[in-house]
Amino acid sequence: MGLGPDAIQVGAWNVGKSNDKKKKDEEDDEGTTGCWMKFSLKAGLGTVVGALTFAPGVQGSNPGNGLSFGAESKSTNDTSKDQPIVRVASSSTTSFAESSSSTPNVAEELKISSQLRKFNFNELKSATRGFKPESVLGEGGFGCVFKGWISENGTAPAKAGTGIPVAVKTLNHDGLQGHREWLAEVNYLGDLLHPNLVKLIGYCIEDDQRLLVYEFMPRGSLENHLFRRSLPLPWSVRMKIALGAAKGLAFLHEEAERPVIYRDFKTSNILLDADYNAKLSDFGLAKDGPEGDKTHVSTRVMGTYGYAAPEYVMTGHLTSKSDVYSFGVVLLEMLTGRRSMDKSRPNGEQNLVEWARPHLGERRRFYRLLDPRLEGRFSMKGAQKALQLAAHCLSRDQKARPLMSEVVEVLKPLPDLKDMASSSSYFQALQVERGGSGANARNGSRMQTGLSRTGHPIRSLSVSNGQHASPCHLNHRNRSPKPGEQSL
Repeated sequence: MGLGPDAIQVGAWNVGKSNDKKKKDEEDDEGTTGCWMKFSLKAGLGTVVGALTFAPGVQGSNPGNGLSFGAESKSTNDTSKDQPIVRVASSSTTSFAESSSSTPNVAEELKISSQLRKFNFNELKSATRGFKPESVLGEGGFGCVFKGWISENGTAPAKAGTGIPVAVKTLNHDGLQGHREWLAEVNYLGDLLHPNLVKLIGYCIEDDQRLLVYEFMPRGSLENHLFRRSLPLPWSVRMKIALGAAKGLAFLHEEAERPVIYRDFKTSNILLDADYNAKLSDFGLAKDGPEGDKTHVSTRVMGTYGYAAPEYVMTGHLTSKSDVYSFGVVLLEMLTGRRSMDKSRPNGEQNLVEWARPHLGERRRFYRLLDPRLEGRFSMKGAQKALQLAAHCLSRDQKARPLMSEVVEVLKPLPDLKDMASSSSYFQALQVERGGSGANARNGSRMQTGLSRTGHPIRSLSVSNGQHASPCHLNHRNRSPKPGEQSL
């Protein structure tokens, strides 16, 4: 990947079974303390050789994979939303969890880009005010994320409000992502620079501690703005975010020195800066693309139900077109205001793609798919083109899906289109028609809900990660970032 010239040898990272006493202690901690408390306790113990136990197919209590470096809140008890990340072992490959069980000590060579800063543990402890709970941005499968402040040009900690704000991501020894995904984050983001990728500032390797330091994203994740805030994102902002995210994927697929498949494109992994510029985060699942005459990469299936391409889920064959499918899902979420998977909806509407696909080709009634919270404040031409693009990206035939560079070209003019539907007589007439059938639709909805309550089970669906997707689940629940907010 053209990594920097510096290379360091990471010490042996113990992967094995803990003794019974330690396992019991950790189980007790799991039930009585939060993410920040467990990390603080480990940090206070000094040098501890962590026992990192992986169990294939076993999910932890907070197994989300996404990462959000913004000041936002996530409700952790909203079971109607998305669910944890999918990690399914494929028969065609041996997972790290399986292979490591017979190898208790794993030494990895980590190549570090010369542009990254190397922090020591005490510097990051001071930068985050001792990893205290008020510094917690969230928690996910990787570990805790803390807000911190560092000097502009070095590694020294700074007082809150001075220097630059950062997000410090820690590795839980019992986390699902594990050491290999920590390595992937450093190796990819340490080498890849682009305005639409989140910036990795530095890292810390000290004894058994593994931490990463990122730029702080003040507006948090796209997921939060789409599904957790009362005020809907304006149409032009949605299209701006879609364009920025598409540019990030296009860079990975077509412009990077070696092609990269992102593999976990979803709303919780799209972070927003103060101006709503989109940046892709969390490269723990990223893979190098196929080389030479190879058409795909064979790997165990990892990602998120609802976003993962069907052919990848079925075969484990990974291509850049897998990311294109995931982009189509996210674009559809942005257009409809619906989650990719939502069990709280009636039968037939829980899977967004399945619900929307039959209507994507309807030229006259496309408005039925659009987020009703927009209330006609969207471009007629832009909405039609965006829905057509989503349909193209979601093609069942992966060869028929566009390149991400082609997606970028389609999206470029959309944020600036001014033909608002609310001022269109055609749309107003459609709204009247829609209002006339509203009573029947509401009755139908109640009937469907009634059926499920009287014993007809809602169709079982594999679900994507939502409230666990991004370690942005603050203890201050249901709090969304205010406009212009820069700190906790």
